[in-house]
Amino acid sequence: MSDILTAKDLCKTFSNESVQQHVLKNLNLSIKKGDFTVIMGSSGSGKSTLLYALSGMDRPTLGSISYHGEEISKYSNDKLAIFRRKHCGFVFQQNYLNDSMSVLDNIMICGLLATKDRKALVEKAKKLLLQVGISEQTFRKFPTQLSGGEQQRVAVVRGIINEPEILFADEPTGALNSQNTENVLNVLTELNQKGQSIVMVTHDMKSARRANRILYLQDGVITGELSLGTYKSGDKERHEKLRHFLEEMGW
Repeated sequence: MSDILTAKDLCKTFSNESVQQHVLKNLNLSIKKGDFTVIMGSSGSGKSTLLYALSGMDRPTLGSISYHGEEISKYSNDKLAIFRRKHCGFVFQQNYLNDSMSVLDNIMICGLLATKDRKALVEKAKKLLLQVGISEQTFRKFPTQLSGGEQQRVAVVRGIINEPEILFADEPTGALNSQNTENVLNVLTELNQKGQSIVMVTHDMKSARRANRILYLQDGVITGELSLGTYKSGDKERHEKLRHFLEEMGW
């Protein structure tokens, strides 16, 4: 599989008055088409900072990020915004749905950034919502009328409505109970099995098991990488492999 995204000698430093905090330190990594990559590590290890840098939401202090060989880290803010809109989808721990708009309109407002064909977009949005288990009766409801799991599944659809090449997810199940976590993970797994590339930050082992590749981050450095292969439900060997790897990493 070809590389979609490549980071080379990536550094990110935050300055607070006279103190400099080096959050990412000379990272090198690539994301391949169809990968489900999970980034793990202890709190403060730089996981979210890395996700935001890779997705063009934040700029690295040093180093480069290239998308299909073209360096995006040198883009202007406007060009970077267009890049994100065209090629990236996002799902966060907080779903950031607009409570004054219906479920369908929350999807539409993102979709209309990429296309003006409203009729085709409505059909596409409805189809995706049904695929993630959101019933037709729910389309006109407001986010506050949904459970946390339903809200997050709507947020996943919003993240993929413009067919991004990469879906970036930052702790997407962090605020959910176990059943809703399972529902959202099933959606992400299904998307990945259809070819969707995903990069996800999580501290949850159950979520991490869904990935084919784990990167472990410690103090801004990738200290370990684990290949898990294709996910199969109930694979105990996979769980043990991941548990052993995380123990080795000092998780």
